[in-house]
Amino acid sequence: MLLIFDLDKLLKTVVMRNTLAALFFVTLGTLNLAAQNYQTYTLYMHGFAKFVLWPEDDKKTDFEIVVIGESPLTAELQKMAEKKKVGDRAIKVSKINSIAEFRKGHMLFVPSTLSSQLGEVLSKVGGKSTMVITEQAGLGAKGSDVNFVIKGGKLAFELNQSALAKHMLKASTELTRLAILI
Repeated sequence: MLLIFDLDKLLKTVVMRNTLAALFFVTLGTLNLAAQNYQTYTLYMHGFAKFVLWPEDDKKTDFEIVVIGESPLTAELQKMAEKKKVGDRAIKVSKINSIAEFRKGHMLFVPSTLSSQLGEVLSKVGGKSTMVITEQAGLGAKGSDVNFVIKGGKLAFELNQSALAKHMLKASTELTRLAILI
């Protein structure tokens, strides 16, 4: 009887360890997927920079991307900025702690953790030619210019053409073909 009890305890321990190991790898896989999404965000954002018509005055300076708050995207954007340009312009990436610090930029990324502040972000941006980019379901319809979403297990983006127009921006036909139009 003592042997059966110890065997039962051993089986429970093995099952628990296997369950914990499986949970660890599932979590690790999810984290890798998130990291891959941020790498993919940078590819999309570089494409947006090339396939959106910007006002002439905005083409005279470095291409500026601003990230509000903490986001893994900042580091990925900085890696991209070291290797790529928008036309012949360097890409500059900066991080601000709050929307109150925003002065100017071609793109302004609002991470999902700050999505509740979209109204304040849009008020601060006003009519500036700044593309507001978000990553929370429903924010494209609430005024974000571009909103990253997961559709069918894949990263996609919503494009709000009326919001772009308010910011004096126009998406090319090539870009609208790839987007989920709002």
